[in-house]
Amino acid sequence: MASFKQKIFLLLIALIAALGGILFGYDTGVISGALIFIKPTFHLSTFLTEVTVSSVLLGALIGAIGSGRMTDYYGRRRSLLIAAGGFIIGTLLSSFADSIAILIAGRFIVGLAIGIASFAVPLYLSEIAPTRIRGAIVILNTITVTGGIVLAYLIDYVYAPAGDWRWMFAMGVFPAILLGLGTLLLPRSPRWLIQMGLKEQARITLCKIRGPHEVESELAAIEGVKYTDKTRWIEVWQPKFRAVLLVGILLAVIQQVSGINTILYYAPTIFQYAGFQNSSSEIMATLGMGLTNFVFTIIALFLVDRVGRRKLLLFGLGLMTLSLLVVALNFYAGIHSAITKIITLTSLSVFVAAYALSIGCLFWLIIAEIYPLKIRGLAMSIATTANWTANMTVSLTFLSLMQSLSPTSTFLIFTGSSLLSFLFCYFWVPETKAVSLELIESNLRKGVRLRNLGDTNTLKS
Repeated sequence: MASFKQKIFLLLIALIAALGGILFGYDTGVISGALIFIKPTFHLSTFLTEVTVSSVLLGALIGAIGSGRMTDYYGRRRSLLIAAGGFIIGTLLSSFADSIAILIAGRFIVGLAIGIASFAVPLYLSEIAPTRIRGAIVILNTITVTGGIVLAYLIDYVYAPAGDWRWMFAMGVFPAILLGLGTLLLPRSPRWLIQMGLKEQARITLCKIRGPHEVESELAAIEGVKYTDKTRWIEVWQPKFRAVLLVGILLAVIQQVSGINTILYYAPTIFQYAGFQNSSSEIMATLGMGLTNFVFTIIALFLVDRVGRRKLLLFGLGLMTLSLLVVALNFYAGIHSAITKIITLTSLSVFVAAYALSIGCLFWLIIAEIYPLKIRGLAMSIATTANWTANMTVSLTFLSLMQSLSPTSTFLIFTGSSLLSFLFCYFWVPETKAVSLELIESNLRKGVRLRNLGDTNTLKS
């Protein structure tokens, strides 16, 4: 067992790395309130409004595409340092923008940083964390993402009376600076060091975060699956990896097609449809959504290594489906009274809570666990890219769907997507609670079916 000092050091490592999560959450959430005041400043059409929101998502998509190679070549720690630089530059550019083109460019650069951080942080944490608490450590990143969203909504609320969207963006520069400075203190991933042939440096890192009797056994396990040759893109699609790669890609899409980020990005607009009358009340209701997301992600932290990934995933997706159906039916019936407003707000809150307990945090954890070391960087990059592609697609079309179809039809589409997601996860997603990354990889190479990748009984075979 690790000493108390080692546990504190491990926690410090996780908190510093998870600053990337705060920035991820802050810079995706801040647009929700800022958009109310940006639209009249630059006289935005519906299309330009969608482009302004989606520019950060396009940047994240491109950042995610390149993050696999970046983390494999430069390492996880240096990639986080690059992301911190992107956050600082993009935030300053957005804050001082004197045209919509400059604002979109700044948001695009922030998106590049988000794409890198959204990939590199859970990868780094999964490789640094002990097996028994890996789920909690990786979900710490998701907690900071949701915490960043709450912080963004709170800042939006503070600056809403003055309509000062520039300060809404500018406040994000402070955690970006902290991430840049904190990253300099992080040790490099022991698994990446082994991959680079730096065994002694990997041993030094493990000695700082593991008990004395755990170091050599973990080194041996990592060396047992290491690869010294460069992984090519074509290898990721080999038949033996193809199915598990598709699971990650589909989980990435599932996380977005429920419409969660349209609620987080366009919450004030949705509340306008639901009958809320002024910007402060809309942002306050949005802040409630963010707090719900944050609180239930913390609850997931305590459940994931007890209840397990699979049970939480299925429970959450089922509850998401039901709550979205209630929202759709409520829009269909018409929101004309205080009671119907409360039902809509409550249903959306239940949806956000169920999302936070399940796919919201578990997608990032599962893709950090199921891929073999040889393709982990590239495979996670592909899954993360799919996530941002789905995010951008849904966000870029949401307002148009609400206007060309109706709120009812839009939320029925999200309901159907969540139901299909539940069925997919039931039949395909494995339970990986308390299973080492090396055993999961061993099971995959033995041809164990995807749903049973976390089966420890294969040790006997």
